[in-house]
Amino acid sequence: QVHLVESGGGLVQAGGSLRLSCVASGRIFTINAMGWYRQAPGKQRELVATITSGSSTNYADSVKGRFTISISRDNAKNTVYLQMNSVKLEDTAVYYCNALASGLEYWGQGTQVTVSS
Repeated sequence: QVHLVESGGGLVQAGGSLRLSCVASGRIFTINAMGWYRQAPGKQRELVATITSGSSTNYADSVKGRFTISISRDNAKNTVYLQMNSVKLEDTAVYYCNALASGLEYWGQGTQVTVSS
């Protein structure tokens, strides 16, 4: 089992920056990939960015050039970050951390990001 805990959400002005963090604990050696997804009110959950165990990254077109996903690892935990720069009003959403491990999918509880004008 993998346990995910997100932090770092909050209120930010358009054009500003924010960094989200997600700590993965438990059977982290089984993790193949981690990522960030988001869900805005009335919309479906969508992929934001992913990073594999080999550190290959993938981004949604809407965030390319503005967001950066990265990961740090130690024996006890993995921490995945989402650096959000030049944020826009449309980036407002609940952001969820995701992990794929041994064919299973895990989700964090979500963290709210609100962008104000």
